[in-house]
Amino acid sequence: MSGRTEGGAVERCRLAIATPFATSLAFLSPTPAFAHASDRGHVLLLPTGYYVAGGALAVAASFLVLALLPPDFPARFWRRRLRLFAFGDGARAVVSLISFAGFAILVAAGLFGSRDPLSNPLPLAIWTLLWVGLVLLQGLFGNLWSWLNPWYGPGRVISRLFGNRKTWRPPAWLGCWPAFALFFAFAWFELIDPAPDDPARLAWAAGLYWLLSFAAMLVFGYRDWTRRGEFLTVFLAMVARFALLERNEGKRNEGGRNEVERKEGGRLSLCWPGAKLGDAAPLSLSGIAFLLLALSSVSFDGLSKTFFWLGLFGINPLEVPGRTAVIGIGSFGLVLTFVLLAAAFIIAIVLGQHLAGSPHSLSQAAGLLVWSIVPIALAYHVAHYLTALLVDGQYAMAALSDPFALGWNLFGTADMRIEAGAAAGAGSAWWLWNFQAGVIIIGHMLAVLVAHGLAWRLHPRPAGAALSQFPLTVLMIAYTVFGLWLLATPSVG
Repeated sequence: MSGRTEGGAVERCRLAIATPFATSLAFLSPTPAFAHASDRGHVLLLPTGYYVAGGALAVAASFLVLALLPPDFPARFWRRRLRLFAFGDGARAVVSLISFAGFAILVAAGLFGSRDPLSNPLPLAIWTLLWVGLVLLQGLFGNLWSWLNPWYGPGRVISRLFGNRKTWRPPAWLGCWPAFALFFAFAWFELIDPAPDDPARLAWAAGLYWLLSFAAMLVFGYRDWTRRGEFLTVFLAMVARFALLERNEGKRNEGGRNEVERKEGGRLSLCWPGAKLGDAAPLSLSGIAFLLLALSSVSFDGLSKTFFWLGLFGINPLEVPGRTAVIGIGSFGLVLTFVLLAAAFIIAIVLGQHLAGSPHSLSQAAGLLVWSIVPIALAYHVAHYLTALLVDGQYAMAALSDPFALGWNLFGTADMRIEAGAAAGAGSAWWLWNFQAGVIIIGHMLAVLVAHGLAWRLHPRPAGAALSQFPLTVLMIAYTVFGLWLLATPSVG
């Protein structure tokens, strides 16, 4: 496992592809560079064939059981709510401003703090706390990002100072293609760029992205840009639809809020996982592409490190030349994974529509059923990045206490002992594999449940709904096998 030294320099073995060098050297020669995920410290020797077969059978059985249940089962299942308490949006701008201040400090730490990505809080905050931890919390508790994002508060301050400015509404055909393009750039930077963990390099990228997004929000308006262009908000809003908590925002009438809406607005309710996907509107083509990209990019992150993938290009996985030497291969693989997943999904929808004799258009069916990808994408995200969260999360807690490497101990965690054994060793291998495999299997089973409920909106007849789901269920079974194979197959890190 990677370690933390007194001088802040961390050396990793060649097997992990992650020996830290200066950013300039990463571009000049095909040497190992920074990597943002914790290394897998073992080769799994469990009877994975039984797990793979069991996972595939569990997903198939869930489809058969749902096909035999009463037609109104999904609606009755999703309709149940347990009301909790209500709270308003009064503090949202304050929380966002605090988040912005924290983001600014992290960017400054990236520019002026330690060069070690395991001692500097910026890479750890972005790649571990945000991209792993917050996504998990978002999938459990709802749209926390709407409060934590660092643009809302500054935008409100600008509005107070200069009044409401006239904004330009982007054309409808643009959809969320800007968010798709930015998400692809983010995935490329995370997975392909030679040094995504270099603190200074990441600070420039994050700072420029904040400025460009804030400028776009001033031009197009906060609401329009966050729904079309700001990829983190688009992605996290999709993930939040799976959460166990639902917040009733209330609705405005021409005369303001009526009495019922005033009482219900802002009320939290406990619901079943995926319940909020049941009444989701069909996504546009750009929304479909965005959601499929979210799943395919995480899948390629796992695939790109396997002995199988490297062997396809004649690369000895025990003598990996470094990220700069595989930029072309990685870029090709990232695009190929998305294209193959999108093609498989569209073929499954076309076959399902044909089997059911559906009168609905392909865009309407695909736009609705693609919501069933959300549980799968969230499950893959959690399973794939779990080891990074367990180990790098500890480094993040330590680094946040001393963001500029000046010997501070703001939160009393600067000298905490890093327990790498949480993700290494025989005992950890057993429980990690079982947890990751269980998350993937349960995610696919919930996806079948979501697809079942959405299919009833397209095909009221029991036979039609079941037939329309069959090809999509076959695809989910195949992806279950693929996901479990990714977890079990030997990889370089």
